[in-house]
Amino acid sequence: MEHNDNHCHDSSAKRFDYLLWSSITAVTILYLIHWLLPHIGEHIKWYVILSSSVFELMNTIWWGILVGIIMVGVLSKIPREFVISALGSNAGISGIVRATLAGVLLDLCSHGVLMVGAKLYERGVNIGQIMAFLIASPWNSFSLTLVLFALIGLPWTLAFVLLSMLIAIIVGLIFDRLVKHGVLPSNPQKIQLPENFKFWFEAKKSLRRNHYGHELFYGIFHDGLIESRMVIRWILFGVLLAGLIRAFLSPDQFQTFFGPTLAGLGLTVLVATIIEVCSEGSTPIAADILTRAKAPGNSFAFLMTGVSTDYTEIMVLKDATRSWKIALFLPLITVPQVIFIAWLMNVVS
Repeated sequence: MEHNDNHCHDSSAKRFDYLLWSSITAVTILYLIHWLLPHIGEHIKWYVILSSSVFELMNTIWWGILVGIIMVGVLSKIPREFVISALGSNAGISGIVRATLAGVLLDLCSHGVLMVGAKLYERGVNIGQIMAFLIASPWNSFSLTLVLFALIGLPWTLAFVLLSMLIAIIVGLIFDRLVKHGVLPSNPQKIQLPENFKFWFEAKKSLRRNHYGHELFYGIFHDGLIESRMVIRWILFGVLLAGLIRAFLSPDQFQTFFGPTLAGLGLTVLVATIIEVCSEGSTPIAADILTRAKAPGNSFAFLMTGVSTDYTEIMVLKDATRSWKIALFLPLITVPQVIFIAWLMNVVS
């Protein structure tokens, strides 16, 4: 197994992370008070909504955070050569498609997958593949696809999955092109595979060398927890922000205007941008937009722009890549495609 120093996190490790610890403190206090002392502050409406939202969101996303930590820990133990070999060592359609399929099949929520995406970038995966992976994965996991199927039926579920994959591939190819022409910086961690590197042969040899025991599993969790701090601080801050938005802006007021019109589509994109919800939370809301407001395009846009304009994802990308340009190009390239396809779906339906 390989041990690497995570250079992306060196600077944050040297100073006290006020955002991380203040978010942990606030979330913990609100969660415990709502759980253990539910009647405290029950006459203050906004506080009740805030504390119940934090309680609900943490109960929904904890498993995604936990699995994300474990996945990051596992990736930290895997030599870069295996990661690059699995996703493809060069930019281009083959690597983008592989990354898109990996995003669809990986059973993680949007918060958990952010940790894995940041770690993949550190392991040398190019930015086009990272973008394809992130765009395809947040709600296209196997379990959430089944949830979406139960809520809106097979035809619309398949349409959503295939269209999101199409956008992911197009965005990935555009990012590859921008890096090639020097508009965006390339991944400085990119490495070349050793000559005559054979994935399965090397994997079997590496697995035989490992010693499986509590030390290995503790190391995986410990490394994953340490290296996931960058993402966790934005997740917890997002939970607080989502709770505040729910406390002062009723979702019912938004849903009234989610009809299949340009105004409804614009409002959907705006709400998806403002509200920070994980994939488990966004899927039922998107289903309501389709079934109640009869606006399949708005439903699709809510799922996709919530990912593309999510400040958590943008900030994590900025921290992981050390580039504001890369982070801001995500919504710049993705959102116009999503809006066009969503408008077309509303018109056709």
